[in-house]
Amino acid sequence: MDNHSAEQRHKNMQAIKSKDTSIELLLRKKLWKEGIRYRKNYNKICGKPDIAITKYKIAVFCDSEFWHGKDFKKSTERIGTNSAYWQLKIKTNMERDLTVTDTLTKNGWIVLRFWGKDIVRNTDDCINKIKATIEGIKRK
Repeated sequence: MDNHSAEQRHKNMQAIKSKDTSIELLLRKKLWKEGIRYRKNYNKICGKPDIAITKYKIAVFCDSEFWHGKDFKKSTERIGTNSAYWQLKIKTNMERDLTVTDTLTKNGWIVLRFWGKDIVRNTDDCINKIKATIEGIKRK
């Protein structure tokens, strides 16, 4: 059962952003501080990654746990109204993520995906993974 009125739920859903989210901003600010330059929401490649380091062909996606299906079965149990619609929506997002990753990889891009909570709790680990990927490319 939903704890919000239909009007409040509508307002909540409208407020969800698709770009410049808090997790993206956190990661981007840290990358910029580290001297790593990037393009944001790069629409010249498949999937329009949140961060694209074009010099090294690295596409970074900042995925929220709910919308991208982390612990899908557990998180969908929380859906109170219109659950069939939202389960299909999240499954479609997960399938699209796999297709985008596959397409980018076939086109020579390295795809890195980070969960939102990992970005918030372990920002330095995410940055280090990106830096390690860049170093690996430089060595080749």
